[in-house]
Amino acid sequence: MRQTREAIHAHPCRDTFAHMLFHALGARKQANPTNTPTSTGAFKVKVEEVPLPSIEHPDDVIVKVTTAAICGSDLHMYEGRTGAEPGITFGHENMGIVQEVGAGVTLLKEGDRVVMPFNVADGRCRNCEQGKTAFCTGVNPGFAGGAYGYVAMGPYRGGQAQFIRVPYADFNALKLPPGKEHEADFILLADIFPTGWHGVTLSGFLPGETVAVFGGGPVGLMAAYSAVLRGASRGFVVDRVKERLEAAEKIGCVAINFEDGDAVEMIMKSNDGEMVDRSVDAVGYQAVVKGGSKEQPNIVLENMIKVTRACGGLGIPGTSSHFIIDWSLLTFLSGLYVPTDPGAPDEASGKGQISMSFGKLFEKVSDYAIMLEDSLTSVRACHWLLVSAMSSSTTDTSGI
Repeated sequence: MRQTREAIHAHPCRDTFAHMLFHALGARKQANPTNTPTSTGAFKVKVEEVPLPSIEHPDDVIVKVTTAAICGSDLHMYEGRTGAEPGITFGHENMGIVQEVGAGVTLLKEGDRVVMPFNVADGRCRNCEQGKTAFCTGVNPGFAGGAYGYVAMGPYRGGQAQFIRVPYADFNALKLPPGKEHEADFILLADIFPTGWHGVTLSGFLPGETVAVFGGGPVGLMAAYSAVLRGASRGFVVDRVKERLEAAEKIGCVAINFEDGDAVEMIMKSNDGEMVDRSVDAVGYQAVVKGGSKEQPNIVLENMIKVTRACGGLGIPGTSSHFIIDWSLLTFLSGLYVPTDPGAPDEASGKGQISMSFGKLFEKVSDYAIMLEDSLTSVRACHWLLVSAMSSSTTDTSGI
């Protein structure tokens, strides 16, 4: 791999990163087609010459990228807030035109216009067969899940480049109508629209319910928009950026600026004094307190617990583990929360250990009593076995 002389040392902000990336992408149009922006460390990206991707497996295709979007997860790596090593090519939100097709691909041909969801999956493992493609066990040895251009998510180079290899292409590339129309809309299918939709789904949302979305970035706005499309009776979007809050109002949600007061109190006041049915986290571990003077990684999770009614639901899309508690549904699914954070505000958070008020959470958990009552009066629950065992071990306090 030969590096070019062009090096870009960007300032730590999203606008500067976007400017850097688009400058590099524009430069490539006049340069060698193998030139690719590559991370060399925190806030540093170089345009390097890398080999053109090639067919490595009969199920691969090579796509010429026409649009690549920037995700907040890219910024975590760009800012040195993950365990990403230098040399990674960012970009898991990609679309383009199929240039080369492997011999095993049956659903795509050269010239097809496609968008690639950010997860890489083989479509064949147990998790994929159950629809849990984000946790595919066949694409990233030793880890459940793969993605383009993301730390610990496999050997798949990102698409902020001119070309990208798409493995298991029949499963991982969504064919689009030909032409150039709706390019800016279709790119949303690579990540933020499905991720926002999924966050609402994870919360257990039902039509007619109220939803609070914490974070008014692209995923947050798509989550709020998804809730509106699915029949939310009232939606709230919490942020502090004026333009984001204005966008939330345009899609029919109530904008909550946490710089103006306590977000939970403001949501409940706007919801006739009631807690919401569902809440969605679209912020993650770099959440900040009022004023933005410091980070508090658990503040959004704590506010979700406070503002969501008993037997409501929380949705947290985009993280690397999977955890469910029946508060109808509390699910942690890589992006919003990461295993390591070199820039964390405290040692525990740096190890991915974020505290949560489980006592407060469990105050709102209680859905099984009626179901278990029915089970105890049927042969399905052999309660006499348990009662017998418990009566002989009442002095043992090591378990519940």
